[in-house]
Amino acid sequence: MELIMGPWPWYVGGGIVALVMIALILLGRSFGFSSNFRTMCSAMGAGNSCSFFQFDWRKQKWNLLFLVGAIIGGFISAHFLSDNHIPEISEVTVSQLKELGFESAGQAYSPTEIFNTWNVKTIAILAIGGLLVGFGTRYAGGCTSGHAISGLSDLQWPSLVAVIGFFIGGLTMVHLLFPLIF
Repeated sequence: MELIMGPWPWYVGGGIVALVMIALILLGRSFGFSSNFRTMCSAMGAGNSCSFFQFDWRKQKWNLLFLVGAIIGGFISAHFLSDNHIPEISEVTVSQLKELGFESAGQAYSPTEIFNTWNVKTIAILAIGGLLVGFGTRYAGGCTSGHAISGLSDLQWPSLVAVIGFFIGGLTMVHLLFPLIF
């Protein structure tokens, strides 16, 4: 049990991801979670009113199963295989977050100031962030997992461009927009 509950070295997780990607490449499939939204909409009949959803969703059932497995695996690991240990973050990061008003920095897994406080500002931040992530996912033709893991493994030029864009967007958010919002 200690092996399962403790942190694994990066090379174990990286090796598992590499093996999965090699298997997917050999099977002629690509990985990505955001495509599951399109698959679910198509399965529920969205193709009747929108051409974007008109495709054979049954060919993507394996990816839906992967999504369900990730959700179930996340639930099991969070509720049965976790000792609720809060990950350690650097003192510099903790002090910078506290300067921005996040007193829970280093004491909670996620900022309680955002996720435990429901007011207009919090709801607006989460809604706008969700819409931007959804728009960006469709605009980039996939999500970070699809491009950074699957696309780069397939040596796809658009995935490299998308991943560079993800990093630029993340750095812009953290260094320019985050201080303005909070």
